[in-house]
Amino acid sequence: MTILLIPPAILVAAAVMAAALCVALRPLLLRYALARPNARSSHKVPTPQGGGIAVLAGAFLALGMALWLSPVEAEAGRGLFVLVLATAALAAVGAWDDIRPLPASLRLVLQAACVGIVLFAVAPELRLFPELMPLAVERGLALLAGIWFVNLVNFMDGLDWVTVAGILPLAGALALAGSLGVIDPVTGWLAAALCGGLAGFAPFNRPVAKLFLGDVGSLPIGLVTAYLLYRLAGAGHLAAAMILPLYHLADATITLLRRLARGERVWEAHRSHFYQQATTNGFSVLAVVGRVALLNLALVALAGLSIALPELPYQFVFLAAAALLTGLLLRRFANGPRHG
Repeated sequence: MTILLIPPAILVAAAVMAAALCVALRPLLLRYALARPNARSSHKVPTPQGGGIAVLAGAFLALGMALWLSPVEAEAGRGLFVLVLATAALAAVGAWDDIRPLPASLRLVLQAACVGIVLFAVAPELRLFPELMPLAVERGLALLAGIWFVNLVNFMDGLDWVTVAGILPLAGALALAGSLGVIDPVTGWLAAALCGGLAGFAPFNRPVAKLFLGDVGSLPIGLVTAYLLYRLAGAGHLAAAMILPLYHLADATITLLRRLARGERVWEAHRSHFYQQATTNGFSVLAVVGRVALLNLALVALAGLSIALPELPYQFVFLAAAALLTGLLLRRFANGPRHG
């Protein structure tokens, strides 16, 4: 199999296996992992959660098959193995929390341990700001950023298809970046596997969803996505790594800061994210996720331009354009659809 054919093959294989696993697991999840509606839910009928098991299993099985057919350097293979172990451990934390909610403090410690394993064991050589700060400071900031990204993907997974609309375009773009040599090929393979896993899950999460990711899916998907973006930034494309997840990053971070300013318990469930406000204000679920998907495709284009035109003034222009588009969508969600 030629190197250029591997990412599409991984994507297709991951999608097929994830879809098959969704079908196989759904009866079991209906019995043991039912998410019942509450005052903060976006769904109105009990719905099984745990589809993240199928996404991750499909992705990692497809990735394993690719590594078996096209072996890579031992160091890259070991790194992926450790990443898979850390992701599986975080999935276990999420599954535990889905079934019997954990105390926020314990949940945070376990998340930090998984992020730390990836940061210190899988990507110890990466430096983003070697001339600006000491290694210990950069590692500490990277750990905090990783923990936040894991949680923000979880926070944003509160509407049918919203995680698919947010993460699938990003993962697809990074799979293409691996094929084009923008990032290393193995990282591109991982992105293709994640993209395929989400694509296989998507039909089951289509509004009205028959299956949710659950914390067992959203937390580890956040970890894998954070690692992919860290690799992209480490390859010299920091602006692109900031642009690609900007909608999820902005919605979750602004909402968190607002809740902190109001003195709310930020670890408790709520319905104050912009995408949640949008449905309250009259947008349909499909209208919300459609707009999120379109914005993310625009962000992919801007990230691509930032890679093609690496001069510093262009980086600021593309970051500003991404921030403007994201801000406009957040404002629209907060204000509701136009009428007349």
